[in-house]
Amino acid sequence: MIGRALVASALALHLPLAPAVARDNCQPPRGTMQVGESWAQKRLDPKRAWSLSTGAGVKVAIIDSGVDLQHPQIRLAGRADLTGTGYRDCVGHGTAVAGIIGAQYMQGVLFYGMAPGARLLSYKQTDSERDGDPDLLVKAIKAAADEGAKVINVSISTTDQPSLREVVQYAMAKDALIVAAAGNVKKEDGTPVPAYPAAYEGVLAVGAAGPNGILSDFSNVKTPVAVLGPGQGITSTWPGRSYYKDLNGTSYATPYVAGVAALVRARFPKLNEEQVRQRIIATADGATGGGKGAGMVNPLLAVSAILPYEPADAPVVAPPPPSPLPADALAKVPPVDHDAFNLALIIAGSALGVALLVTVARFMIPMARRRGWRPGRPTD
Repeated sequence: MIGRALVASALALHLPLAPAVARDNCQPPRGTMQVGESWAQKRLDPKRAWSLSTGAGVKVAIIDSGVDLQHPQIRLAGRADLTGTGYRDCVGHGTAVAGIIGAQYMQGVLFYGMAPGARLLSYKQTDSERDGDPDLLVKAIKAAADEGAKVINVSISTTDQPSLREVVQYAMAKDALIVAAAGNVKKEDGTPVPAYPAAYEGVLAVGAAGPNGILSDFSNVKTPVAVLGPGQGITSTWPGRSYYKDLNGTSYATPYVAGVAALVRARFPKLNEEQVRQRIIATADGATGGGKGAGMVNPLLAVSAILPYEPADAPVVAPPPPSPLPADALAKVPPVDHDAFNLALIIAGSALGVALLVTVARFMIPMARRRGWRPGRPTD
């Protein structure tokens, strides 16, 4: 607890915060105490990758509505409130995002996070279901980068702004990989437009897919999507030591990819943020069509595939599997020598004839001797 308090204090030092004024109506929707294994968990199956990486030691910043510390599966390494409303998650969104990334594995509980070894840092940037103040988003990204976060999960979106573009470049220069939601298309929005910071170059933009692997109808195709994550019918942790089912949105697909990024950064600590992004894209389950990027993120391949990174600007593709044996390892079958074959037949036939003559001689010569070599008597 002391360690968490120290980290939380260090986080707060980066941000000029207003005095906390707690909401009187902090009542997120009620969750459930019963949780099963969701389709997303079955599809990605992160436990298969845990023998190689659990994301141990990687700082993952969650810029959202806060995180409920009372949930038994969530452990924060630090937190900061930018809204001045206290640390409580009055929406539930941030708690769900945190659970998808790093919920601890508990015996008998079917839900767990992608990277349970990651160190989660919570930056409360909004206290409502809206995306919040863009200026606070800028402050949160900068603070996370200064704190040494190697992965920054941004499950919110806004418009293109110079200050946001600059802070994204600032974070990338500090080797932070920004994983951001492609945004949801709503009927009242009219024509969809690119969502930011996801649409900035160098940001790992995430679209949403459903249980059938098809791009969700609400997933924004105007944002240049890099990969897909499960974003439809999602289950995750929720305030009140509970869980929530049937969550939808690219904002819930994003933490699945952020969790994979934590796995990769722990497995390959020498890779920079660009190489981590390329690895995640290169190992995704292939897809075609607008808004799908490289396809569904694949945790096991992301931490186990052997990918060339030299030269740096070369496309990242898996090398073709080596041939089991070189082409000249086995001698070719020589052509049939017909002359030798015929000679062998003649020799074999002659040997057989000689053997027959010897056999006949062994019986006939003794009989001839007993008759004094006289011919036998003719029969009437």
